[in-house]
Amino acid sequence: MQGSSHVDSVQGAVMSLIQSSPPTWGSSLLSNILIFIVGSPILVTGLSLSGIGAAFLLGTLTWRGFGPSGFLLVATYFIIGTAATKVKLAQKESQGVAEKRKGRRGPSSVIGSSVAGCVCAFLSIFGVGGETCSQLWRLGFVASFCTKLNDTVSSEIGKAYGKTTYLVTNFKIVPRGTEGAVSVEGTFAGILASMVLAFTSYLMGETNIFRVILYTEKSK
Repeated sequence: MQGSSHVDSVQGAVMSLIQSSPPTWGSSLLSNILIFIVGSPILVTGLSLSGIGAAFLLGTLTWRGFGPSGFLLVATYFIIGTAATKVKLAQKESQGVAEKRKGRRGPSSVIGSSVAGCVCAFLSIFGVGGETCSQLWRLGFVASFCTKLNDTVSSEIGKAYGKTTYLVTNFKIVPRGTEGAVSVEGTFAGILASMVLAFTSYLMGETNIFRVILYTEKSK
């Protein structure tokens, strides 16, 4: 009985820590450990081992800055981006335009795609600008991942399905996979993906453009 009571008390303490509101560094760290353990089969399909380490740091920072909804937004970005990378992977590999390591991204990719969002998270955590700017940091966080998802999906879908690709600097027709090349198919897919992520953030209450406008007006 005592052992069962001890286990129950530990479980209660863990759940209490995870549900901390606002999030603390402890609750963020513990939540990420549990989620990364459960989600490891998915993580290894899209990230290298070092990439998972970088993603863990990003997840902890995101949870601390914007709570579960912010973390879920990043998770949604990862799932959509990974799915797009895997589309016609064999074809991309045969053409020499696929991501390395079977599409599994490393720490440089994780950091590169999240640096703007991390800056917004830090600004939110340390209360820079007070309540007036808190909604702006949250909006910037969402916008950064929507923008990066647009870039990832448009590139990967363009490599897979782009019939005609143009160089953005002079609109010259170039082979699929050329750096700086765009296609109608890829561009449309990227816009659609970013809209899906933005709408997801709205449903989770992560962004509210009217609230941002209101806070901006108050600051004037």
